[in-house]
Amino acid sequence: MANYNNLFIAAKELKENNMSESDFNKSDESEAERRQDFRLDMEKELVDIHWLDDHQQPLQRKITCLDFSRGGLKLDCDHAIPLETKVTVVFKAANPNSQNLYGKVIRCIQQATGYFEIALRLEKEK
Repeated sequence: MANYNNLFIAAKELKENNMSESDFNKSDESEAERRQDFRLDMEKELVDIHWLDDHQQPLQRKITCLDFSRGGLKLDCDHAIPLETKVTVVFKAANPNSQNLYGKVIRCIQQATGYFEIALRLEKEK
């Protein structure tokens, strides 16, 4: 299980030790979204997400976090979220020491399963 309090610290240490993204993610290098930042496999951890719909109504889901990098998150969701939507991701929501991250949807692609692969670019604040 990922230790969410130390994700950014681990990312920094691994980068300082010259470990590359490929040390963590051996997926197809031809993917359009390959970045220099390495990824941490989240082992399909459940996270809570919150966002506002087009009518400014709050929505939330408990979904699967597929991976995490310094630049963003890849999520698996049963609901499409429009591009540019601001999303709050809550790790360990039931824990008093839960961690919130804020991001913006940069990709939402429906998969063969009917679920949506959602990519978030992290932002510093809401």
